[in-house]
Amino acid sequence: MGQTITEKIFSEHAKEQVKAGDIVKVPVDMTIGNDITTPISIRVFEDAGATKLANPDGFSIVLDHFIPTKDIASANQAKISRVFAKKHSLKNFFDEKDMGIEHALLPEKGLVLPGDVIIGADSHTCTHGALGAFATGMGSTDLAFTMITGLNWFKVPEAIKVEFIGKPAPRIYGKDLILEVIRQLGVSGALYKTLEFVGEGLKHLSMDDRFSLCNMAIEAGAKNGIVAVDEVTQEFLKDKSLAREPKLHYSDEDAHYVQTVTIDISKLEPVVAYPFLPSNGKPISQATADDIAIDQVFIGSCTNGRLSDLKIAAEILRGKKVAYDTRLIITPATQKVAREAQHLGLYDIFYDAGAVVSNPTCGACLGGYMGILGKGEKCVSTSNRNFVGRMGDRESEVYLASSAVAAASAIAGKIADPREL
Repeated sequence: MGQTITEKIFSEHAKEQVKAGDIVKVPVDMTIGNDITTPISIRVFEDAGATKLANPDGFSIVLDHFIPTKDIASANQAKISRVFAKKHSLKNFFDEKDMGIEHALLPEKGLVLPGDVIIGADSHTCTHGALGAFATGMGSTDLAFTMITGLNWFKVPEAIKVEFIGKPAPRIYGKDLILEVIRQLGVSGALYKTLEFVGEGLKHLSMDDRFSLCNMAIEAGAKNGIVAVDEVTQEFLKDKSLAREPKLHYSDEDAHYVQTVTIDISKLEPVVAYPFLPSNGKPISQATADDIAIDQVFIGSCTNGRLSDLKIAAEILRGKKVAYDTRLIITPATQKVAREAQHLGLYDIFYDAGAVVSNPTCGACLGGYMGILGKGEKCVSTSNRNFVGRMGDRESEVYLASSAVAAASAIAGKIADPREL
């Protein structure tokens, strides 16, 4: 029996052939913490009597959730990480000076690579699987174990093959594809499994689309999402100073999959996930027929805050105005994205349309700051979750969609079809 990419990555790290269901203890190439989760890891690390990181170059702290800090509590949280980073001369520490959302920033920096085993105390760490790596979220105490030992325990997951066929229909992006996958599988349909994305359709998807795919694998319950390295991946990596030598793995033709999902992306409409689950996807034709007025639009997050998302939004917003009763908040994922967007004149388009542009932050996505919803308010968001109270008041509603749907909806003041603009 052949192996999947994920099985091969674990076999390479374990230095023996492993299969789905095996329990392995392997080296971790990159461990990621943020301003919310790292202080717990630091406390466990220090309470254990540890004084030295096992793999300092393979440990990153990214302050991104509440930076610049929003209140005294978040300031004290951030201080714990700052003191620790200075004490240990941490090379990969990112604060206001070079800020960004962790799952956009680390690929940008060349710190996560094909063939890596990557963990982070954030559920959307699975984003990095777009690079042909195994990446998954863990708890803060799990991070502390890796900080001390350089290793961690894993159960090698079974795999679901997700095959995209055809060429994307107009205004169809990675976000639409993953929302359709989650709609079909449900929020627990891939529980502790790999979502391995394959098929001819992938050739038409940008690296940013692939990051969106893998980012939301967790919303179907998956342990990780993964895409094999190809020309698109190589093009993304070629101008970066890479932290390690990439290791390329490809699934064998006779690899075992517990399920196959096939989606013809040439026939797909833009998808909108209604409250209160990412699996509650509806075609845009139904969403527009439902005539849902909205109070806020949010374009950003680790799912859709990259330069391509801002370009898509600007193309739709150019020469138009945000509806009178609607707010539009745009959050670039990193400072590099923000700088490039400014140089391209995208900020002028956003400002002329009536949008506000924030610093890179996770704030609005998790209902922290920079876009909290009030009672009864409705928001179209390019983020990844729409649970009860996710972006603010428990009586608010979040509709998940692509940057194109979000921008079109901001202009219309209600959920709108970007194909009609």
